[in-house]
Amino acid sequence: MRAIIMHAPGDVRVEDRDRPTIQRPTDAVIRVAAACVCGSDLWPYRGADKVSRPSPMGHEYVGTVEEVGDDVKNVRPGQFVVGSFFASDNTCEICRAGYQSGCVHRQGVGGAQAEYLRVPLADGTLVATPETPDAGLVPSLLTASDVLGTGWFAAKAAEVGPGKTVAVVGDGAVGLLG
Repeated sequence: MRAIIMHAPGDVRVEDRDRPTIQRPTDAVIRVAAACVCGSDLWPYRGADKVSRPSPMGHEYVGTVEEVGDDVKNVRPGQFVVGSFFASDNTCEICRAGYQSGCVHRQGVGGAQAEYLRVPLADGTLVATPETPDAGLVPSLLTASDVLGTGWFAAKAAEVGPGKTVAVVGDGAVGLLG
């Protein structure tokens, strides 16, 4: 499969890589329909963050489930899903309190700028849409993979609500969605 790999600041390549496989019974493999270039991808690209080895890029993604591990119950092959940039089990005490990004079993999800992606902890990480969306809706769903949830969490943590005055400091997608 083809994947986007950053080798050094300004050095991004399309390379052939092995297609990911199920490694744990809680994994899913999806065929990526769309992935974003996040602002956090730009820090190493510009040289602000060190690139110590070739690294697969991307952590914001949507796609179709191709296969699931034996313990995956919430998604099935053929479903269109939105994934999170952090894999979470959605069962630990922290997840049940609504803070999945702080899951005690949290794992980063990376390498989404590829044709296929292995998603760990699929039941807590992937959310299926009711049906496969029209192509025009995919970019909007893609925002739910990272920036929408991040902006929502910021607003929730700040206890934003009716009758309150709020200043959002940030000119990017997270600030707009917050």
